[in-house]
Amino acid sequence: MKNLNRETSISFQVNYLLKKYNIEARLEDIEKLSKIIKNSIEFNKKLYEIGSLEGVSLATTVEDLMEIFALRSKVYEEIGFLVEFPEGINGLDYDEYDEHSAIVYSRREGITGTCRLIFDSDKKLPIDKHISVDYLRNQNLNLAESSRVIIKDSDGLKPEFKLLTKDSYRILNAYNLSAVSATTQEHIKLYHNFGGLSVEKKIKNYGKIPREFFLTLWKTTEISPFFRRVFLRNLKVG
Repeated sequence: MKNLNRETSISFQVNYLLKKYNIEARLEDIEKLSKIIKNSIEFNKKLYEIGSLEGVSLATTVEDLMEIFALRSKVYEEIGFLVEFPEGINGLDYDEYDEHSAIVYSRREGITGTCRLIFDSDKKLPIDKHISVDYLRNQNLNLAESSRVIIKDSDGLKPEFKLLTKDSYRILNAYNLSAVSATTQEHIKLYHNFGGLSVEKKIKNYGKIPREFFLTLWKTTEISPFFRRVFLRNLKVG
């Protein structure tokens, strides 16, 4: 009965927020969205319970997730990425990987930045659809995929970038995870300063996005003095 009440509450909140955002959706899409949000909230709350993640901003409410999905949609439409990462409902960008992802965000006046760390599972990772990372699994690496890195009105390096990077590191460090990602050439130089980053393979086209990406691997056990100084100052980490 308790779980039923929780699911009913989430569905009610989803419907309320869809009306607030003036978004129309089919019943089956609303049900799927509610399920994804329910599982995402449970996953992120569990990270707080079993990890040393004090101070990390993880999405654990329906309103947070709906705002994050709306921000993803807005930014991805602007940069032309919706062709590869389609919306689940018009105006909201989400998928089933959100159900087992650490979804972090930064907030000033509303949510201004977000990213997710998808924990590896029997479904594998989204990047496996484009280039297999089984060879990394065979090295006994625990993997997460860094994706949906979104910063609102992102001209230059804003404070959100530092906050999202710090929180992502703390999650990866707490759970002994190495992060894989599809990274553009212009970001590789910046990320190299973090330490522990290796460029693994070139991805000529990322699905329907006709642009060159690179498969990168970030081992957080090998972070640089620069990363410690800039991102982890006054922060106790293992």
